[in-house]
Amino acid sequence: MIKRIIANFICTAIVVCAPLLAVAQHDAHGESHEAIHAEDAHTDHGDQAEHAHDESNDESFNAGKFIAHHLADANEIHFWGDRHVSLPMIMYVEGKGIDVFMSSEFHGDSHGAHAAATYTGATGTVYTKDHHGISAHDENGAEVSYIDFSITKSVFGMFLILTLLMIVFIRMARSYAKHPGQAPTGLVNFLEPLVLFVRDEIAAPILGKDRSKRFMPFLLSMFFFIVGCNLLGLVPFIGGFNVTGTVGVTIVLAGLVFILTTFHGNKHYWGHLVWPPGVPLPIKFILVPIELFGILLKPTVLMIRLTANISAGHIIILSFASLIFIFNQNFGAGAGYGIGIFSTLFMIFIYCLELLVAFVQAYVFTLLAAIYFSEATQEAHH
Repeated sequence: MIKRIIANFICTAIVVCAPLLAVAQHDAHGESHEAIHAEDAHTDHGDQAEHAHDESNDESFNAGKFIAHHLADANEIHFWGDRHVSLPMIMYVEGKGIDVFMSSEFHGDSHGAHAAATYTGATGTVYTKDHHGISAHDENGAEVSYIDFSITKSVFGMFLILTLLMIVFIRMARSYAKHPGQAPTGLVNFLEPLVLFVRDEIAAPILGKDRSKRFMPFLLSMFFFIVGCNLLGLVPFIGGFNVTGTVGVTIVLAGLVFILTTFHGNKHYWGHLVWPPGVPLPIKFILVPIELFGILLKPTVLMIRLTANISAGHIIILSFASLIFIFNQNFGAGAGYGIGIFSTLFMIFIYCLELLVAFVQAYVFTLLAAIYFSEATQEAHH
């Protein structure tokens, strides 16, 4: 089973990262420079407060912009102050080839309202980054189409979590193979209750002992992947990751559940959806469209629930951090210090609550996925 779990991790990495790697096809007029490559996002909760203070010295503090910067994806990982790590930019220009360079190669400042940073690639394409995103032009200044396969902060975070999980589960498998029948120790001792919890409290009661074996690798993969990404976003001073708060990620996770539910659905499942037995004919024409719509609604609910809950935690913490600068700006330093004490204590409380939410959201996602699988695979009862 451990090998199947590892295989699921690899497949999840490929499928989950694909949308974030290749979503940005730009047309000739370049009107859609947004989403993944919006303005470089700013960092974790402690680092963000310092950056917000610098902005408040230059212009009035904008809490909405401050929070949006944190939630957005970026092509570099900020730590604190001016410390950051650049990520690779991979651009395929139609008819010219591929440009590969680091995001730090952009020359100039792209954070102002009218500021722009530029870089000329090996293909001769000039890339311009401003507050709208990234655009590309040829030597004559004409805009060109390109596909962006760059490694963003969210993609890097997913690769990091998937790599750590693979290492951990490989060590776990070797530990069981080396010491069969013995009580686990160390990291294995910590992870075993979580694995047993998913098996005995989620999969087996809902799917049954036999059917649960078919879906256990996927359910374990989803549970630990979501927990890992959620916890990564709560670690201070390492870049302010918001992986599971990114719609592109949760869409793919929910899409995987939808695909497995659809392909594992038996005749009993599809029969009740397409032509429910024992229902009057006129009612069927009303009920069947509703049931078919429900097939798409279920993964949509999975996506929205995970994205909203994780993003909400970040927004609440950053909102209380913003209060410090708002009060300092409007009522003076004394008010800023006073609200700072309250905000700091409340942020600590929310951080502790978010640790619980990180596991609860992974549990809810896994539980609902198991319920959908159970509905699709249950046999008819006579």
